[in-house]
Amino acid sequence: MPIRIAIIGFGKIARDQHVPSIAADPRFELVAVASRNQKCADAPCFADHREMFATMAGEIDAVALCTPPTARLDMARDAFAAGLHVLLEKPPAATLGEIEEIERLGRESGKTLFASWHSRHAAGVNRARERLHDSRIRTLEIRWHEDVRKWHPGQEWIWAPGGFGVFDPGINALSIVTHILPMRLFVSSATLVFPANKQTPIAARIAFAGPPGALSADFDWRCEEGESWTIKVETEEGSKLELFDGGARLNIDGVAQDLPHSGEYPGLYAHFAELIESASSDVDKAPLQLVADALLTGSRSMDPPFE
Repeated sequence: MPIRIAIIGFGKIARDQHVPSIAADPRFELVAVASRNQKCADAPCFADHREMFATMAGEIDAVALCTPPTARLDMARDAFAAGLHVLLEKPPAATLGEIEEIERLGRESGKTLFASWHSRHAAGVNRARERLHDSRIRTLEIRWHEDVRKWHPGQEWIWAPGGFGVFDPGINALSIVTHILPMRLFVSSATLVFPANKQTPIAARIAFAGPPGALSADFDWRCEEGESWTIKVETEEGSKLELFDGGARLNIDGVAQDLPHSGEYPGLYAHFAELIESASSDVDKAPLQLVADALLTGSRSMDPPFE
């Protein structure tokens, strides 16, 4: 019998990624959607998740929370109380305190909690992890430059408190490096650029603990041309590793690697199914910790208003 799953929050990422990935995996069946503003042709749609849980009691096994992160805690609490497994779209919560509370609720409920990081399922990421196992890292350079108008048109929540700003895509890079590197990263300093009319940063530059300038990240949402999602690593042993297109392509010592063509979200749902089957959870808070530390330690500069 497939896992009967519902989606809460039916924005672009749910429609473009979650729905087709669920449909393509025979271990899942989409049975309901809760959304204030959208309708779903593939399943019954409710205006409120509590109405959905009450109406479909006993007909849902799991839920994917795809809302902005500020709403996740109450929804996760309600889902666990209804006896459901929970998948959290990234970022998993608005704060570290909230994800720790969600983790506690999941543990007490005995249900699976998966704080998902979809970029870790990009084709080159696990190969990179295997290659860097037991390596000593000399340099790390992250460059995540994109056009916010292209990827988040009209989404004002990303500019409000709790909306993450440029860290919404930047945390994808952090989710990859915290997965592939053989050591833990620590923020030593950061510079955050805020538009004068926004509450979250449009750009951020981070230095991680280590030799000066050796380990860094550069996030920028103002890039209208030449978008780039790259991670470059050099090891003390002399190896060079480069991930391109958000982890979809991998070069090792200048040689392009032959990689599988599996997508990020199909891999994410495959992992969720395995977690449910094994009655286990996966809650890695390291990427969110780095964002929190950058916001805590970062100096601020101001940009003109951004529209």
